[in-house]
Amino acid sequence: MPHTSGTADAVSPAPGTAAGTATSEAEVDADFMALVAPLRRELTAHCYRMLGSVHEAEDLVQETYVRAWRAQQQFEGRSSLRTWMYTIATRVCLTALEKGSRRPLPTGLGQPATDARAELVQRPEITWLEPWPGAAEPADPDPAAVVVGQESIRLAFVAALQHLTPIQRAVLVLREVLGYSAAETAEVLQTTVAAVNSALQRSRARLASAQPSDGARQDDLDDRARQLVERYAEAFERYDIPALVQLLTEDATWEMPPFEGWYSGPEQIGTLIRTRCPARGPGDMRVRWTVANGQPAFGLYMRGADGVHRAFHLQVLSVRDGRIDHVAAFFDLSLFPRFGLPETL
Repeated sequence: MPHTSGTADAVSPAPGTAAGTATSEAEVDADFMALVAPLRRELTAHCYRMLGSVHEAEDLVQETYVRAWRAQQQFEGRSSLRTWMYTIATRVCLTALEKGSRRPLPTGLGQPATDARAELVQRPEITWLEPWPGAAEPADPDPAAVVVGQESIRLAFVAALQHLTPIQRAVLVLREVLGYSAAETAEVLQTTVAAVNSALQRSRARLASAQPSDGARQDDLDDRARQLVERYAEAFERYDIPALVQLLTEDATWEMPPFEGWYSGPEQIGTLIRTRCPARGPGDMRVRWTVANGQPAFGLYMRGADGVHRAFHLQVLSVRDGRIDHVAAFFDLSLFPRFGLPETL
């Protein structure tokens, strides 16, 4: 889906307003954008939770802004501007979900763990879950709300949301993440309070069974945990597989879309890296640190025959009990620019 302009310059005047000169329309656009521009990051995070895609979230926020600009005369001020924008964004997301499919990780396909000696199988026809650049922008300065906002952007949480129906997803996010009341949620979704409460109960039950442990947030890592993830990255750069597997929990999981397989346990993960990774020795791989979904992450670069290290995949790490318990390696190289990572080193 192509990206459109960040303002509403290209759309027709709002309903109920007369078409004026280009200058007056630009002034209206500037005034409107000044009001709603501060909401862009949190609205994008909201659409990302709903869709599981940063690319789609950005497009849907743009559509939200265009719809809001066109309908601004209908805003009666009964709710805050922020609530009004979230209402439009949620309905835009639900419309998009009617046409699309859920975005899983390989562990969400319902298949057993893969033998690391088996051939790798790509599934390009699947629209995979994407990682989120950085952490969530808190929509509310209250410390409790900040914690909820950060937890709700975690990779495992967003992956678990993919197991819910669109309405269940919307109800859970509005009620549990944004703190809407049942009545407010019913108004946004144009349904009843009873239907909202029922959907929330079902979504909580499904989420409890679908969401695994997701470890510590990047900003919660203590010195020991930071040293752990640094040793893990250094082991990649040295191509030291024994050192790598020692840093994993006994039930560690490794998955790497667009490949459909997922791997469980240090032995299987070590075998996978030893037999499938194109690196052959120390120095073939280098890393650059970043943050994804509020978790430690890095871009991994592989050295080519010409000696240049090129983008290979983006790893998102989960740390639990002093070890790494989950690795999601994303081979979508278009993610690198979004994380501020160069294509070559």
